Amino acid sequence: MSESVAQGEHTGGMAGVAADWSSDQRAFKGVPWHKAMMWIFLLSDTFIFSCFLISYMEVRSTTTAVWPSSSEVFALTIMGNSIPLVLIAIMTFILITSSGTMAMAVRFGYQKNKNMTAFLLIVTALLGLSFVGMQAFEWTKLIVEEGVRPWGNPMGAPQFGSTFFMVTGFHGFHVSVGVIFLVITAVKVMRGSYDNERPGFMTGRKGSYQFVETMGLYWHFVDLVWVFIFAFFYLW
Repeated sequence: MSESVAQGEHTGGMAGVAADWSSDQRAFKGVPWHKAMMWIFLLSDTFIFSCFLISYMEVRSTTTAVWPSSSEVFALTIMGNSIPLVLIAIMTFILITSSGTMAMAVRFGYQKNKNMTAFLLIVTALLGLSFVGMQAFEWTKLIVEEGVRPWGNPMGAPQFGSTFFMVTGFHGFHVSVGVIFLVITAVKVMRGSYDNERPGFMTGRKGSYQFVETMGLYWHFVDLVWVFIFAFFYLW
């Protein structure tokens, strides 16, 4: 038996996993507090979105009323032709593209390339803002033209409006908050706050761009959630 095992410094199997996490000696060693807290926040948010989507499946599976066809409800009339889900496809493409620009921002952040990091953060924020704008247009179309309300729906099942506005609204709120924090992070990068460890909100250790990675975790989570919303609401 090795000296480290004899001294109880390392335990194998599930007992070792439990010991590492409970003592916090290895699981979060060297991990910045804001990154650890972001993971905990995303875990809790995963439970919330899961509850929303499971509730949506339950409501849709058990209702006796006719559920509106997504290809008809979310269609746009362009040059006299009704094109199903075209707006949703554009929104999905924008959000997936923003995930790519966010990943590049994190990469340049680790390289301490201040200009490219700030530029890509702004691009990601603009893409997110475009997504929110299109979602606002989608909501306006449903409310004004189709007459859908959280408490009623002239096209069929009344639960459609409540579940749709609840889930997409909660996700849109996450995207809006993310846009705000992306802009704040970009401004701090351009000002050199992460290079000089300037005191203030969302400032880490000197020369560290780890806050950019933390924002990347949040943004990728928001993109991933949209994939499930897209599948549940628009493809089902």
